[in-house]
Amino acid sequence: MTPGARVAAAIEILDAILSGAPTEQQLTRWARGHRFAGSGDRAAIRDHVFDALRRRRSAAALGGGESGRGVMIGLLRADGADLDALFTGQGYSPPVLSDAERAVPPQPTGAVALDCPEALEAMLRESLGPEFEAVMELMRTRAPVFLRVNARLTGSDRAIQALAADGVVARPHLLSKNALEVVGNTRKIRSSQAFLNGLVEVQDAASQAVSDLVPVAVGSRVLDYCAGGGGKTLALAARGAEVTAHDANPERMRDLAARAIRAQLQDRIVTDFNPSDKFDVVVADVPCSGTGAWRRNPDAKWRLTQADVAQYVTTQQQILHQVAPMVADGGTLAYITCSLLDAENRCQINDFLDAHPDWQCDFSRAFSPLEGGDGFFIALLRRKSA
Repeated sequence: MTPGARVAAAIEILDAILSGAPTEQQLTRWARGHRFAGSGDRAAIRDHVFDALRRRRSAAALGGGESGRGVMIGLLRADGADLDALFTGQGYSPPVLSDAERAVPPQPTGAVALDCPEALEAMLRESLGPEFEAVMELMRTRAPVFLRVNARLTGSDRAIQALAADGVVARPHLLSKNALEVVGNTRKIRSSQAFLNGLVEVQDAASQAVSDLVPVAVGSRVLDYCAGGGGKTLALAARGAEVTAHDANPERMRDLAARAIRAQLQDRIVTDFNPSDKFDVVVADVPCSGTGAWRRNPDAKWRLTQADVAQYVTTQQQILHQVAPMVADGGTLAYITCSLLDAENRCQINDFLDAHPDWQCDFSRAFSPLEGGDGFFIALLRRKSA
């Protein structure tokens, strides 16, 4: 495909997304309907789409409107591309620019330039404080790719060597002792022997750092109450914990069994859950706004509303109330979000402690995206001694 044809494909996909269709669904649907497109074409189109979504507000301002074409024109204009060379109207390239599209609008400023959603700007400014502009600017860029070294099978040096044998270049990252940042050939990860043999798993570095802070020892009985895909389940099992994985939607855990076998951790993970059981540690990685992961899920920041945040807060409160009785005497309740918002983090813990005076917070920490990974929050709660 020509560069212009790739832009035209991105415009088509963006139009569907801007109309409300899920991003991954549209990318998959386009690929299935255009099997002539090679892997390089599909990767380039995906990059166009995700870059456009990360910078949707500023791109629309520079491109003349909230359409796939407008956003792509603005994105390419901001990046200094030769628009006339891409919008030729020839072959599969998009139609030539109109006179209105050729007129360069003023450079966006403020929250528009930062691609901050208007509806959430006040909440984000209050929560992020002096980091607001730096974090929002970072959210306009692509997220790094991180791997977690499976400590049960290998160490970081050996994992780096194994990845290098298949052309994947990785280096240690400071957020976690088992975190590797992939800096070369990321698309070869899943076909590498290191991945296929369970030496590494794809997991954000801040997510790993949060898992590191959960207090488990060999043989600890852990309930991962909102397990999802099981990233933290696997990380805790690799440290020697006996983990019960549970999710309100079991379909989210459909790949966990295969991942556990690949990581040789199937003997430490079960999915049979009894709410009357007591656990040394209960991990509540609760449903949240996902504001800390906007670089990976850029469309989410344009769909999220204040009403959505309020609903997440209510759900989080319900989950905390549900899981607190499952913590054994002397045990720990680890509350985790990938949110940047105080309402889901610090305020949520304060409200829980106000409602449960027999509990205390032993530790809490917010991980800023400026530290390299996604934005995360963790609080370790414990029932007070009699």
